[in-house]
Amino acid sequence: MLDGQLSLVVPAHNERDNVGPLLHEALTTLPGLALSFEIILVDDASTDDTAAVARASMAHHADALRVIRHDRKAGALLSVADGLRAAGGSYVAYIDGDGQFRVQDLARLATRLADADLVAGWRARRADPWFRSVISQVFNVAVRVLYGIRYRDIDCGIKIMRRAVLDAASPLLGRSACLNAELYFKTQRCGFRIAQLSVPHYPRRAGVRSGGRLIPILRAVKELVGLRWRLSREWRPAPHPPISRT
Repeated sequence: MLDGQLSLVVPAHNERDNVGPLLHEALTTLPGLALSFEIILVDDASTDDTAAVARASMAHHADALRVIRHDRKAGALLSVADGLRAAGGSYVAYIDGDGQFRVQDLARLATRLADADLVAGWRARRADPWFRSVISQVFNVAVRVLYGIRYRDIDCGIKIMRRAVLDAASPLLGRSACLNAELYFKTQRCGFRIAQLSVPHYPRRAGVRSGGRLIPILRAVKELVGLRWRLSREWRPAPHPPISRT
């Protein structure tokens, strides 16, 4: 069991049919994972009643739920970034709100915090259309070339980290699809340990899949280059105290 509070960030846009089962699973998993927990739902300008369903699902644990509302759609990773900024736990995690990952697999990742500081999943078999896998592969190659990051599937939407990692990575400068690249880059440059585990990726059961359009992809590549330039000019690793992994 984690020796402090866990903050779980859940980005969601029009996920009324997925957020309820996800939060139910969280309520059965998180009490055995950490001493205490909070769930931060970032409602990315949903036009359905995603937030209302979340509150109803957490009715008996209302004090453990925080809802951040975007008036305009910002995208999944900007929603994650806003959730991370609001997180107050000693450990911080995030999981996509579309139900394609399971909270119980977050518990598997947490076991690696005994010897790592950031633990991320990678999708052994991606339950998405083929073109999304191709886009992801191209993006990962670009990250390897620009950032020197040799990890696989960096945008996999399930991760957990120690508070010290998030503090060292702050402020988060990246926009759009750059968040994960920035997180890996800063974690690596600060000397923290990174581990990965394969996780199942499940087909979307409800709702509409977003992403995969050409213009946002081209914008993400442009932002990836721009962020790397900013990091080289504006950011240096800050010293941090040794981490006890007992």
